[in-house]
Formats: sequence, structure tokens, C-alpha cells
Amino acid sequence: MVITPNTASEVIYPESDGQPMADNTKQFRWIVTIKENLEILFASQSDVFIAGDLFWYPVADNPNIKQAPDTLVVFGRPKGDRGSYKQWEEENIPPQVVFEILSPGNTTKEMAHKLLFYQRYGVEEYYIYDPDQNELTGFVRSEDWLQEINQIHGWISPRLGIRFQLTPQTLEIYRLDGYKFLTPVELDQVRTQERQRAEQERQAKEIALQQLEEERQRYQDLLTLLQERGINPEQLL
Repeated sequence: MVITPNTASEVIYPESDGQPMADNTKQFRWIVTIKENLEILFASQSDVFIAGDLFWYPVADNPNIKQAPDTLVVFGRPKGDRGSYKQWEEENIPPQVVFEILSPGNTTKEMAHKLLFYQRYGVEEYYIYDPDQNELTGFVRSEDWLQEINQIHGWISPRLGIRFQLTPQTLEIYRLDGYKFLTPVELDQVRTQERQRAEQERQAKEIALQQLEEERQRYQDLLTLLQERGINPEQLL
């Protein structure tokens, strides 16, 4: 029996590096807020894929070339679960927008490497927010380069259609319809307030209908009383 050696071993693309998604609660809260609000914003568009802390492999057969943006957005790819984003299996469409939320553990060298990676592999918009320093930095593609956005305050993302506002305390992100990005807790509070408002309106309508029915009944009782006394109500008009 002749044994043929396996000369083409399968390439493994890890789905985790064993590192936590965030270094602290503040970083995690911002990652979740941005990712989930973008999911809500594009919920009706089936060809917009959004993920958080997902490995992106831009080059086939080279698992060492990868990044895991805190949030990535891909226009032109269907929603759905993925263990990683293998670009060659996604019609070779790279993420067009990525977000990174800084933590004390991020180094200047690491962030410079990420910028070069995103620049090389086709990202169109790159946003970095430091919640501790309340600093937002943005880059937008100009031909083969990611150029820093000079005036980020009030900047509207060309791809996402969201506006960035820096207050003295924090970053605020707005949709073009005026709605602000909210944390999951804030979103739940809004839903609770909406349910309470709807319940109050329902109760007010029920009271109004009950009052109307009572008025109708009093009018009917009056007509009956007049008729019992031989009075034609039409003659009173």
C-alpha cells in the first residue's frame, strides 16, 4: 500500500485570540453602544453587515494577516452570524467603516499598526474614540490614503450618515433624523416611557369613550322620560 503524504494541509483561521473584547467597563459600554445603534440604524437593510470584535482576514491562506476592529461595517454583504470575516468569501468586499475605542492598554505603536492595516486593506472611514480623554479622531480615504479629518466636531460620516458631536463631557452621535445613539439601558428607558405614554393614551381614550357613552345614555334617558310624559322631543326643537 502506498501512502501519499498530505501536501496541502488546511489553513486554520482562529476565531479568537484569547484576549478580552474590552479592558474596562467604559470601553465595553462604548463598543456595545456604537455597534448596537448601528444595527438599529441599518436594521431594514439586509445587505449591511455589522459586527463587534470580529476577526477580519483580508488575505486568503494567510491567517497571520488579521485585525479585530471594535466595530466594523460592511455595505454589500448580507446580515448573519459569522465566526470571522474572511474577505475572499465575501465577494472580496472589505469593511468600509471601522471603529476603535481606546483603553489605557492601547499603545501608540499598536494604533499606528492598525491605521496602516486599515489603510492598506481598503477601509474608507476609520474612527478612534478615547473615552477617558474625550477625544475623537477620524480618517477618511483619499485615493490610497486615510487622511485625518481636520474638523471632526459636527462631521457627518459619508457612509453611515451619522453626525459626531463632542461636548465638554462626552461624545454624542446622532442619526440624521435627530435621534441620538443611546446605551442599551437608555434605550430600554425610552421604550418604557413609550409604553407608559401609550398606556396613558389608551386609558384617556377609554375614559373619553366612557364619558361619551354616559352622555348618550343620559340623553336617551331624557328622551324616554319626555315620551312617558307625552311630550314629543321634536316639538321642543
